[in-house]
Amino acid sequence: MNRPYAEVIGDPIAQSKSPIIHGFWLEALGLDAEYRKTLVTADDLPRFFAERREDPDWRGCNITMPHKLAALDHVEDRGDVRSGIGAINTVFRAEDGTPVGTNTDAGGFYAPLAGFDLTGKPVTVVGAGGAARAILFALARMNVGPVTLLNRNVLKAGVLLSSFGLRGQALPLASPLAPDTALLVNASTLGMAGQPPLDLDIDGLGEEAIVYDIVYAPLETPLLAAARARGLETVDGLEMLIGQAALAFELFFGAEPPRDGDDALRDLLTA
Repeated sequence: MNRPYAEVIGDPIAQSKSPIIHGFWLEALGLDAEYRKTLVTADDLPRFFAERREDPDWRGCNITMPHKLAALDHVEDRGDVRSGIGAINTVFRAEDGTPVGTNTDAGGFYAPLAGFDLTGKPVTVVGAGGAARAILFALARMNVGPVTLLNRNVLKAGVLLSSFGLRGQALPLASPLAPDTALLVNASTLGMAGQPPLDLDIDGLGEEAIVYDIVYAPLETPLLAAARARGLETVDGLEMLIGQAALAFELFFGAEPPRDGDDALRDLLTA
């Protein structure tokens, strides 16, 4: 039998840092397994899951854009993720060999915010894609105050807010930020290498505001640079990336990753 493996799929996929993260943990634990990245187009998605279902060495995959919604149609949804978050970022091989979809993005997003009390406080989120779904799911469970969702398609954003039972409003992407925003989250790909920039004026945010950008390529996005220049609390994309990966790693390989090495891992990811 070949070595067990997991992978990350998407289109594009060259930018993914997931193999570095999982490879770091596999080496640290001395596990005889590997983690790959695989380019999968939208048209190839059915074939990909059909082939992996028959591969006994396959332990699962992480899913990045643009497949977080479409992949739900090709795996079992035993946790009813479809009616909860509505998107998956992880598929793991169950004991009976069945590919099962789940979402570790919500937990990965929440982890760096666990020390902050955002109960009842206003939040602004940019984007309404698969990652935004997991983030809104987490925010709803954090009992935050009104949520303003900025998106090109305002109707889509409004429906998304409603689906998570969040009170707030959906506004066009270019709308000014509310000055009482306690948490600003870029949940879109804007600002990512190869994508359009995110043009937000954060000068009106209060001094206690937290700015969270899930983009990790580049790690220092213009949004985070502007926030740090003002002395605001910031959370970069590696926090969520590593957090969600840790939850997925345990599903794939049945072992808890050694999080005491996170500083070394971040150094490796930013080298």
